[in-house]
This record gives sequence, C-alpha cells and structure tokens, in this order.
Amino acid sequence: MNGLVPYINDLQKVSLYWGLATILMLVIFLIFWLKEPRRLINGITFTIFFVSFLAELAVLIFSTANLTFVVIMGTIFLLIVGIITIILLFTWALLLWNAFVVWKKETHTISNMLTLLLAIVLIALWIFNGFVAGHSQFLPNWFNTLISGLPAIGLYLIICSYNFLINVFLYQFLPKRYKADYLIVLGAGLIGGDKVSRLLGNRIDAAIKFAHKQTQKGRKTPKIVFSGGQGPDEKLSEAKAMAQYAIAHGWNEKLTLLEDKSRNTLQNMQYSKIVIEKDFNSNAAKIKFFSNNYHIFRAGLYAKMANLNANGIGAPTRFYFLPNALIREFVAVFLMNKKRHMIVIGIIILIILLLVGVTIYTDIVAK
Repeated sequence: MNGLVPYINDLQKVSLYWGLATILMLVIFLIFWLKEPRRLINGITFTIFFVSFLAELAVLIFSTANLTFVVIMGTIFLLIVGIITIILLFTWALLLWNAFVVWKKETHTISNMLTLLLAIVLIALWIFNGFVAGHSQFLPNWFNTLISGLPAIGLYLIICSYNFLINVFLYQFLPKRYKADYLIVLGAGLIGGDKVSRLLGNRIDAAIKFAHKQTQKGRKTPKIVFSGGQGPDEKLSEAKAMAQYAIAHGWNEKLTLLEDKSRNTLQNMQYSKIVIEKDFNSNAAKIKFFSNNYHIFRAGLYAKMANLNANGIGAPTRFYFLPNALIREFVAVFLMNKKRHMIVIGIIILIILLLVGVTIYTDIVAK
C-alpha cells in the first residue's frame, strides 16, 4: 500500500486539474446553450463536458485507493457498457419490435414504417458484411479497400444522429420562464378532416396549462396563436379546429388568434410572427411555441430561421411513437444542413477513392 502512495498523490493532482478543466467545459456549454439553445453545436460542447466529467469521475474513484469501492464501480461500469453493447448489437431486433407495435396501433403510412425500413437496412448490411468477410480472399484488393472505407460514412451518420439526439434531449430542459405574451401552437393533420388528434390535442393542452400556470404566478394571461392552414383533405383550417378545441376546453375566445395560411413548420413561424406583430404593435413580444417533445428542437431551428425569438415547450408523446418520429426529425434536420453534410461525405468518398487508386497502383506495380 505504501508503494501506491506516490501514485495516489499523482492521481489526486490530476483529479484537481482535470476537475477545474471539467468545470470550465461545463461553463462553456451552459453559456452556449442558455444564450442560444437552437444550435447543433450545443450537443458537441455538452459531449466534450460529459466525457471529461466521466474521466474525472474515474480518476476520483481510483484515487481513493479503496479496492472494494474500485471493484464495485468498475463492475457497474462494465455492466453499463455491456448493456449498451447488447442494445447496439440488437438494434435491428428492437426496431422490428417497435415496427410491430406501431403497425398494430397506428396507421400504416410510410412515416410510421421508418423503424421497419431501418431494421431491414441494418439486417441487409449485416448479411452483406458477413458475405464480404467470408469471401474477401476471392475479391479484388481494390474492392476490399472500397468496402473497408465505406463504414466511415456510416460512422459520420452515427455521429450526426447522436449529436441530434443529444440536442433534442437537452432542449426538453430549457427553463420555462412563465413571462410569455403569446403562445404559438403548431398545427398537425386533422382526423377525418375536421377533428383534433390526440397528438395535436396534447400540444393545445400543454399551451393552456402553461397559460394557467403563468396566471397563477400573478402575471398576465398570454394570448394563444393557433397556427396551421387547411390541407387539401381537410374541411377547415387546422388553426380553426385547434381554436374550437381550446374553447371547448375552457379557453377564452378573446385570447385567441388564428394563423391559417401556413403549410409547414417554417411558415408556422413566419406567419405567426406577422400575426403577433400586428396584434402587439411591436417586435419585442415574449413568445413560446408548443409542439410535441420530439419536434420542438427542429421547430426551434425553424423559428431561428424566421428570426422569431422564441423557444419551445414539448407536449408528451406515446413512447412507442418516438422512434419513428425521431428518425423522421433527424432526416429533416440532416436535410436542413445538406450542403455541409454533402461536403463532409464528399471528402470521405474522395479519400476512399484515393485509397482505392493507391491499391490498384500497388497491385499493378507488384505484378
């Protein structure tokens, strides 16, 4: 034990400096996040902080020199890593199970079959990789080089999806600050062309609940802007249907505004901003918008694009519905930044092709 004393002292010094660095990273993340939570870079700064925190925690555990404590914490760590590994290995099975549940409980649309499609892709890749691995000695070297490089694109997509999920998660914890002048409820499709769905009803209920809580805190009751146009298969605008739902649930009609021209989330933000500016006679109104929890981060990105100074509050969504919804949201956010992603993927492909070229040249020289 005495021989470990210098080692433990060194660990304690490392822990001190690393702890200070971790605190600094936390401060940087909080400054970025609280100043503007509608940025993808927040996921990166949080990840840097969190990895640093885990490393600091590991150093603290080892610096205690308590063998029993170290073994217990190490076992817990290995169990967590094992569970994560199993989940990743059997993601295809979890996706198939989710697809089965959604198939039973929701409509059979393409957007509700994304987990099924992703599971099929993962299974196909697994089979293809197994075939290539088993026959690599019979395949040309340039082809093996090409196949070996393609996972880099998959890794990039995984990193992008991870960063997106972290941002969606963080956005749920934004301070609500009950000081709003206006609440915007984002529309969604109507059932039968005229009825508010449960998913849309949750958004309206969340806005009404927020307004009542703000009033209970002694502040003025905000107005609610119901935002959504009339689709080709709808009998009335989503805005009108939502307003009728809210009034039927006790909301004051005099505190209701309609934005019934929008066709997508960006227009929801742009046109609602116009409605609010006409009603408020100022661009300094305090605004919150409401959608389902999986959608509010992307909606926040659109609010930023529309120069609308507003952050969102998410309404609850059935758990089984989330995987499909999050896949759809990730694809949408990915396409919002498609130029940047295409440049990165293009560079990766270029590097792979250069390696293929080097392999072909090497084979020619060897012959």
